[in-house]
Amino acid sequence: MKYKHLTSEQRYYIYLERQKGSTRKSIAEAIGVSESTISRELRRNGGKNGSYNFMKAQEKADERSHRSPGNRSKPASLVWRVKQLIMDEQWSPSQISGYLHEKEGVQISHETIYKLIRNDGTGKLSENCRHRMKYCKSASRKHETKATNIKNRVSIHDRPAEADGKRFGDWEMDLIVDKDQNGILTMVERSTNFLLMAKLKHGKMAMPVAMTVWRLLLPYKGEMMHTITTDNGPEFAAHEWITKQLGVPVYFTDSYSSWQKGAVENTNKLIRQYIPKGMDISTVSEKRIASIQAKINRRPRAKLNFNTPKEEFFKHYT
Repeated sequence: MKYKHLTSEQRYYIYLERQKGSTRKSIAEAIGVSESTISRELRRNGGKNGSYNFMKAQEKADERSHRSPGNRSKPASLVWRVKQLIMDEQWSPSQISGYLHEKEGVQISHETIYKLIRNDGTGKLSENCRHRMKYCKSASRKHETKATNIKNRVSIHDRPAEADGKRFGDWEMDLIVDKDQNGILTMVERSTNFLLMAKLKHGKMAMPVAMTVWRLLLPYKGEMMHTITTDNGPEFAAHEWITKQLGVPVYFTDSYSSWQKGAVENTNKLIRQYIPKGMDISTVSEKRIASIQAKINRRPRAKLNFNTPKEEFFKHYT
């Protein structure tokens, strides 16, 4: 009988039987392997004095397995942790890979995590991925907007060049709405991807929306707040009131150019993992909204060296 790779259960059995003084032959017969397999196991994963400790033997076997060329198996504990980050926190494979590498020195590629998701027969892992493992890209086109029905609208083309997403204090805002026009206001600070969100109590009416913007941003009013960028929805028609209250100008994107406020658009897609299209927003509690905001703000981001938006945002207010 040729040598076989042993399981952790078989190693534990060997450990117990060695404590009893059982022979290699009897152990081999009990677990269905050759006696030479037991001898090889004791030689490779046992102690120098002939002792055999289950935990140390398993660690040696795992380490050797990971060093083997082409062997991509990962410890069960690491696989379990990756699955929990996907299902509990909805982190992407890139976020998980980068965070574990940068913060804990653990090596697992995002390709390996994607493979783990694809091989999951239950479908639970893909359900917690932003794109459900389905991708669709379309080319962006520029439709420069000269004027809309929003009074005194200021175009994004008049926005200062410094508001390029690198400077702290430039915000984007948008709405998530359902078929009955119930809505959630979302605001994202561009350089850190820090999210603020609030349920709207009066639908898409412009003045209540403006007052919600004021309420969310008031704690951060000051010299570190520079611009707000949004789309041409009539719900943002009270932009001049926002500017008066917060001292920050509001700029409007071109029509059909959602990419011009990509930070909030991408964040809304993350929110849709928790509030999918078709859901009645009136049934979503304030507590649930706060939980979603907190969850997204503690996701590590590659652009932040796998720090979280919350960590990076509040560095500016300490």
